[in-house]
Amino acid sequence: MQKIKVLVIDDSALICKILAEIINNQPDMEVAGVAHDPIVARELIRELNPDVLTLDIEMPKMDGLDFLERLMRLRPMPVLMISTLTEANSEPALLALELGAVDFISKTKFDMATGLESFSDEVVSKIRMSVYAKIKKSTANQSEQSVKQNLSYGTNPTNWGNKLIIVGASTGGTEAIREFLMELPPDVPGILIAQHMPESFTKPFANRLNTQCRITVVEAQGGERVLPGHAYVAPGHSHLLLKRSGGYYMTELSQSEPVNRFRPSVDVLFRSAATHAGKDALGVIMTGMGKDGAAGMLEMHRAGAYTFAQDEESCVIFGMPREAIAMGGVDEIVPLKNMARQVLRRLAYSDKPNQLRA
Repeated sequence: MQKIKVLVIDDSALICKILAEIINNQPDMEVAGVAHDPIVARELIRELNPDVLTLDIEMPKMDGLDFLERLMRLRPMPVLMISTLTEANSEPALLALELGAVDFISKTKFDMATGLESFSDEVVSKIRMSVYAKIKKSTANQSEQSVKQNLSYGTNPTNWGNKLIIVGASTGGTEAIREFLMELPPDVPGILIAQHMPESFTKPFANRLNTQCRITVVEAQGGERVLPGHAYVAPGHSHLLLKRSGGYYMTELSQSEPVNRFRPSVDVLFRSAATHAGKDALGVIMTGMGKDGAAGMLEMHRAGAYTFAQDEESCVIFGMPREAIAMGGVDEIVPLKNMARQVLRRLAYSDKPNQLRA
């Protein structure tokens, strides 16, 4: 069996040693090399041709984000960010994901006093996942180059009736969700989103999206009325559910046990939409490892909701959409670049068939 070759890039000798021990203890992976700054790393990439990089953010000679940006333009490959900044300050981590990193791990989970088991498990599982991630060459100012088409089918939110859009994603989902939301018009029906993220990341993630999109994006607080032109992101500490109160849809938060190992769980959100919105919901499942959301999407489908899955080619990890398709809960498989248009076409078809556009 050919082992996964990992290049560790970190200025801390201790972290490099610990990562080497964790990785080399696995039967299917090995540390091919260690670099204490990106300049050395650049040469080792040419020499060793690693399968995965682990990359710190704060390093001498070149910032990790600068290195990542150049790498993704010139030689795209799987990169797993491992840094204290990914928890202490989430902005660099979110930027790293925008630049093309597959995922991130916080060094704050590394605790010599309580043991390395949790940190080790996360490192190993995310390295294995990263090998299968689809990595594409990025271009500078990618978010600025996104073409915002006029996809609105009207400026009056009541045109959409009681429609809702329910979205679930995991690995690669931060960028998929951003691309999807940026293409939506300001009068779009209310959107609920479950994205697997740590607690300290979801509010900055929502705030970042809010500055980039034409709709309002917030971290869900629970008890809010779901409004057109608004997207509600599940906080990292709670499940997000849809409820109905009188004639209105409302958000609800729950700290019940994780489902499929996740809280927030996509299945929990989808099931609540199946129960309380039925055919008025449109479900969208995006890139991610595992099966979270597959069973919930099937319930939405059976309740009359129209459902979409991101196609394999545009997914970073096709796991979640694949499972939803295999279970029979998906009506339409769509490339990410077409997802917003197809969702809006479906909304127009369901409420105003004479206004369906090509």
